[in-house]
Amino acid sequence: MNEEDIKNRMLQQRMQEQFASQMQQKQLEEIIKNIMLKIMDKKAGERLANLKLVRPEIAMQLELYLAQLYEAGQIKGTITEEQLIMMLKKITEKPETRIKRK
Repeated sequence: MNEEDIKNRMLQQRMQEQFASQMQQKQLEEIIKNIMLKIMDKKAGERLANLKLVRPEIAMQLELYLAQLYEAGQIKGTITEEQLIMMLKKITEKPETRIKRK
């Protein structure tokens, strides 16, 4: 086996790992999407879709949080738009910092 063969095998292995990672990511996204459809009413779903366009990182954080609650059996019924807004406020709240001067 020469150096070129080794490089090609390493490249092929990296490509396979990336593909597997992408497939896992897509599966996770599909699972989360299905959970969101189960637990949210129409307006809450629309608000989340709008949030994904503007602040995708916060939307993903909220989706993961809701999926964890759902998996733990802590969500009873459907989530309304008002409940979603309250959750968003909690997630985006910044802790108050105080500077003490002596």
